[in-house]
Amino acid sequence: MTITENHSGFEIAFPFDRRKVDEVRAIPGAKFLGVKKVWWVPKFRERDVEALRSKYCVDEEGQIVANLPESFDTIPTMPELDVELDLPRTLFPYQLKGVAYNRLNKRTIIGDQPGLGKTTQLIASIVSLNAFPCLIICPASLKLNWEKEWKDVAGRKAMVLTDSIRNTWHQYWRTGMCDVFIVNYESLKKFFVAPGWTKPKDGSFRANQIPYRETVQLFKSVAIDESHKCKDGQTQQTKFVIGIAKGKEYVFELTGTPVVNKPKDLIPQLVIINRLRDIVSHIPDHSGKDASGYKRFIARYCGGGTGQGSINTKELNYLLNKYCFYRREKTEVLKDLPAKMRQVVLCEVSNRSEYQKAQNDFVTYLKSVKGCDDAEVMRKLKGEVMVKMGILKQISARGKMEAAQEQIDEIVEGGEKVVVFCSLREVGDELKKLYPAAVMIRGGMTPEDKDTSVQKFQKDPKTQVIICSIKAAGVGLTLTASSNVLFIEFPWTDADCEQCEDRTHRIGQVNSVTAKYLLGQNTIDQYCYELILKKRSIARAVTGAQDEVQEEIVDELLNLFNQK
Repeated sequence: MTITENHSGFEIAFPFDRRKVDEVRAIPGAKFLGVKKVWWVPKFRERDVEALRSKYCVDEEGQIVANLPESFDTIPTMPELDVELDLPRTLFPYQLKGVAYNRLNKRTIIGDQPGLGKTTQLIASIVSLNAFPCLIICPASLKLNWEKEWKDVAGRKAMVLTDSIRNTWHQYWRTGMCDVFIVNYESLKKFFVAPGWTKPKDGSFRANQIPYRETVQLFKSVAIDESHKCKDGQTQQTKFVIGIAKGKEYVFELTGTPVVNKPKDLIPQLVIINRLRDIVSHIPDHSGKDASGYKRFIARYCGGGTGQGSINTKELNYLLNKYCFYRREKTEVLKDLPAKMRQVVLCEVSNRSEYQKAQNDFVTYLKSVKGCDDAEVMRKLKGEVMVKMGILKQISARGKMEAAQEQIDEIVEGGEKVVVFCSLREVGDELKKLYPAAVMIRGGMTPEDKDTSVQKFQKDPKTQVIICSIKAAGVGLTLTASSNVLFIEFPWTDADCEQCEDRTHRIGQVNSVTAKYLLGQNTIDQYCYELILKKRSIARAVTGAQDEVQEEIVDELLNLFNQK
């Protein structure tokens, strides 16, 4: 780079470099002289030229004497954890590095690929920092799963905020009964905004204009799950999150897709963790009016204007990793992972009243037939009982669609594929409506049609979801294009579950497979899955006798329902 002064301003010449072009273009009055192939800036903006000299290490003769202080080509390495974690669950080595990063940087975005345990890393980080009380903000469908994860990972009780404790939840912290509280995005106003506040009629207000309850100040840490839901800084929901997180010592965001469409999506998420200034600190601000760095970010990384573009992405990625963000892919940490992992995701069913009525009817039915001792009568009754249990499973499945969509969206928005298993045709049809580009494997399809679906899923990058009937796709197919399996419904036995999982976990699979089981809380799902785990050793020991195992599971379920 050379900078030469003439009678009207400065001429700046350098080999083409997008980063330098953007810097010079940002100077008011700058223009490119095509004939001379140099940039010209007016003399009264000498301070801008001095900023360029400083940034690009230009000497008095106008010659560049060094590269940029940092190279954007090499992402900073993750730190090693230097403290012991006293937790019931053992973390993988890469997860320990995530905890170390969070401890060091305090306000971060945990962006690991779905299936690598972002929730586990967050919980371990909060515990190791003793950052209590802690507030978890998450989608409604994931509240129960967060409650379960706190118990499994850290052995701690977490409390889901409900209307019954709207004004008293903080007493549970003050009396030492609970130090983790969970709330969904839609309930932030109810629990944390001062009573009486309403959004202005014209809808225009800033995050700092919202009055909050004093209890918001209690939290030492705030964690925002699926933080990409806050990508629009103009929504009321995002402004609530910004206000609640403001001033907190520890703020963590979890998302497998921090940039859903464009770099601009990052701005509100960076504001929430108070990192926007860090990211743009190296970009000259000549206006003196943009302390937040919004305009500098837009000009530098979004192509200016409305911010719909994407430029200088390598630089942005480097700075994010330096200050507040990390992401690992499965391929990067394969040596740490088992070949197959199972995860249980607990959720509330949306049709609770329908399910409860059906369960009550079932229990009443069992009481009416209790004591029948004729073998033939019992055999027929057992068949009818299995049908009624199947109805309970179907009702639960219909009530898990919102939670299922959350799980699928996280995977596909992260650029991955997923195999979804269900039994009920209605569930498959609903999934197809939600994901029109998905392919299906179900009963009634010809072998040729099934093969067409399989090949499209295996070979077409745009086909990210395959919806599989457990009976039609549980055996014989190869679906190794995905390492993610989601069970909305699942078979009666562990052996059948494993058969479904192994559509992806087979020769040709290069990644660790993650199989997620979506269970409705306090439904037959939980009971069945717990019994499947209990009978796993039996199922593996029996060859060609799956009916016996299924019958034994049904017997135990009958005993459980008979106790209600």
